[in-house]
Amino acid sequence: MASNESFKKVVIVTLALCFVCSVIVSSAAVLLKPMQISNKALDFKRNVLSIADINEPGKSVEQIYQERVQARVVDLETGKFTDEINAETFDQAKAAKDPAYSISLNREDDIAKLNRRENYSVVYLIQDEAGNLEKIILPVRGKGLWSTMSGLMVLESDLNTVAGFGFYEHGETPGLGGEVDNPDWKAQWPGKEVYDDQGRPVLRVIKGHVDAGSADAIHQVDGISGATLTANGVRNLVQFWLGDKGFKPFLTNLKEGEA
Repeated sequence: MASNESFKKVVIVTLALCFVCSVIVSSAAVLLKPMQISNKALDFKRNVLSIADINEPGKSVEQIYQERVQARVVDLETGKFTDEINAETFDQAKAAKDPAYSISLNREDDIAKLNRRENYSVVYLIQDEAGNLEKIILPVRGKGLWSTMSGLMVLESDLNTVAGFGFYEHGETPGLGGEVDNPDWKAQWPGKEVYDDQGRPVLRVIKGHVDAGSADAIHQVDGISGATLTANGVRNLVQFWLGDKGFKPFLTNLKEGEA
């Protein structure tokens, strides 16, 4: 009898402890959610400024972002800006999964292995003090070896020359595919040209090292040793997002003053 009572008490205490712990964990998750969202947004802004090489000592990330960066939404079908979508509240990742806000990609078009492409995308404009376009930042993403790699490509005002490129989220293998975060590798991108004379997106990561004497060197970046599939993923996502299903119609319109 005494033994049964002891077992019953153990069960009751265990259940009570589990209940209390679950309440604490759930409450913490709910209470910390706004802070997590805020920190994630701040981290994204920090990445925008870093990849665009905007640094003003003495000012906070928020202050620099507010002063230098203008987020606007582009309709990827028309290639023009739209004010129908709020750039500050638009959830692009969620839209990419929603059939009402995205299109299905066929195998031929889907070189970045996205399955679906959202109809709208937020882009980030960097303007000089006179209000002229200085740089434009385009969000890009696509499959690597293990993960979807999400990054930002920065173009100079000619809309053809790369000013910066980097990923803010991926799950590639550290020391191999994870070398996409290596500053030395990222340093190769600025100065490269996205399109050839016919307007085709030809910027790509090649296997091995770029021959500096080659006429194609302006469109090439070194491969990543031991990470061919990740490098192929980078090449494919860059060419997709700068192609007809990506930002090419928008960049063409913007260059012609019709965006």
